[in-house]
Amino acid sequence: QVQLVESGGGLVQPGGSLRLSCVVSGRTSRTYAMGWFRQAPGKEREFVTAITWSGFSRDYAESLKGRFTISRDNAKNTVYLQMNSLKPEDTAVYYCALDTANRAATEERWYKYWGQGTQVTVSS
Repeated sequence: QVQLVESGGGLVQPGGSLRLSCVVSGRTSRTYAMGWFRQAPGKEREFVTAITWSGFSRDYAESLKGRFTISRDNAKNTVYLQMNSLKPEDTAVYYCALDTANRAATEERWYKYWGQGTQVTVSS
């Protein structure tokens, strides 16, 4: 069974930074893509970013380019989301997800496994 566990969320002031982590455990495909999604209160879950196994291909939501960076350490089975210059509108529950077909897709339907989410609150 595959498990994804996010960490690193919390309360941060506008303009601050946070680094989220997602650790993958269990039997997965040999190579897999990872994605981050988020869901703000009263809104649908939306794509944030994704990365292929090699890290060569990465995709970002257009509105987040330049502030958010995805990376991964395959030796540690961990994917990271570095978030800088945070804004109140970034407040959401952030989820990591795993795509066994290594697509780094933007659509939720391609992701088979999901974490429970970690809360990020940007407020003064």
